[in-house]
Amino acid sequence: MNVQQLHVFMEVCGGRTLAEAAGKLGLKQPTISFHLKKLEEELGVELFRKQSRSLQPSEAALELLPYARRIVFLMEEARLAMLERRELGEGRLRLGASYTPATYVLPPHFAAYRQLNKGVSLMLTVKQAGAVLAMLRSNEIDVGIVSLGDAVEDGLIIQPLIEDELKLLLAPEHPLADYAQIEVEQLREETFLLHEVGSTSRTLSDEWASKVGLQWGSVMELGAIETIKEALKCNMGIGILPRRSVIREVEAGELVLCDLPEYINRRHICLAYRNEEQLSPHVRSFIEFVRHTFLVHDKQ
Repeated sequence: MNVQQLHVFMEVCGGRTLAEAAGKLGLKQPTISFHLKKLEEELGVELFRKQSRSLQPSEAALELLPYARRIVFLMEEARLAMLERRELGEGRLRLGASYTPATYVLPPHFAAYRQLNKGVSLMLTVKQAGAVLAMLRSNEIDVGIVSLGDAVEDGLIIQPLIEDELKLLLAPEHPLADYAQIEVEQLREETFLLHEVGSTSRTLSDEWASKVGLQWGSVMELGAIETIKEALKCNMGIGILPRRSVIREVEAGELVLCDLPEYINRRHICLAYRNEEQLSPHVRSFIEFVRHTFLVHDKQ
């Protein structure tokens, strides 16, 4: 079993035909077939079944796939680590972030890091927190910065950096905007503007509502925080959003921020990375940089 065989295996597992895999890898189609056959012979299992014009991965292939990804990504990581050493510190960092930290928190931190590490190229992927953690586990990214509750994540080190509690947001003209404290009973007939299912904000909002005995009546589910904020400005309902995503609008008087009744915060912006002994120099330096800058920021 060699890395070339695993590259071919991963491409075909990804739904590509033999011809497409050959084009992607710069090989001839018979070479693709040869590598797959040799891999099956060496492992002693059937990896693909022919169906129409495509190859369908077997159960054995699906079991092998995460191992193949890890081997290939570790080989690439080792190559890049040596490249960094050879080129006097130049390198690449693959980062993942969920939407709130990526949009409202991280840009100045990224800018500061780039100033100190001009030879390092930052590649950022923005997805829901769960997707970022999945990419981290499969070695598709090096470090994640995500909004999370207090769940334990197997195989990963999760370090809370700063609190980012959920808040009620209303238009200034909303009847509840003048209340110093809002009670659960006052919310039962309200229309709620909520983030999409699967986001950390939505999961914690649902858990809060269940805990206080509030059933969502009228709900608008929106995929982006910026869309929710614009709808709130039009007084279309009440929103539940992370505090750090609405600082500018609250300071400008465009939205009113209130505490969620009976809410105990469990939401933090967290640093996440694999629980491994071997981390590349750039990954280690970025982790230490993030820890330090958020610690300083939190004390200000």
